[in-house]
Amino acid sequence: MPHPNPQALEFLLSRRSRPAKTLTAPVPSRAQLEPLLTAALRTPDHGKLEPWRLVVLDKAALNALGDPVEARGVALGLDAEQIAKGRHQFDTGNLAVVVIEAPVISEKVPEVEQTYSAGAVCLALLNAALASGWGANWLSGWASHDRPFVETSLGLAPHERVAGIIHIGTEKAAPPERPRPDLERKVTWVSN
Repeated sequence: MPHPNPQALEFLLSRRSRPAKTLTAPVPSRAQLEPLLTAALRTPDHGKLEPWRLVVLDKAALNALGDPVEARGVALGLDAEQIAKGRHQFDTGNLAVVVIEAPVISEKVPEVEQTYSAGAVCLALLNAALASGWGANWLSGWASHDRPFVETSLGLAPHERVAGIIHIGTEKAAPPERPRPDLERKVTWVSN
């Protein structure tokens, strides 16, 4: 039987992503990052299919993606602002983990449930980083959904997709609290 963990609940009730633009060095070392990755992979996974994988990008790897993003933006005919926004997270990032949805053919587990599991990995990694005292943010952006970019620059197979890019670092400024969903508007109670 699970034991109450008021500190964990308090963390979840007060958690706040840190905007990626406020994250700077230092970033977690490999030894500091491995427990966060381990926590992320303890996500719900119907059928134990493990329909995801992770790619860790250090600063040099992130920066190397800026030019390919810009080239794809130009090829797609995007305007300069869209291109700049698309490459910004790569040009300024110090450490990011790309969570890749890698669906597994299964008669029992629909692909949509595998998609949800990959999203759960993103949230679990984000929360693990925040709980460990790091700043973290879950991003995507147009480039993460562009097939030529993700296959060529991130090495995705044709059946894989980017579920999210989790940036992790030291926050240089705490963000203000933002409005949260209204429980009364979002919850329906049903009883017999």
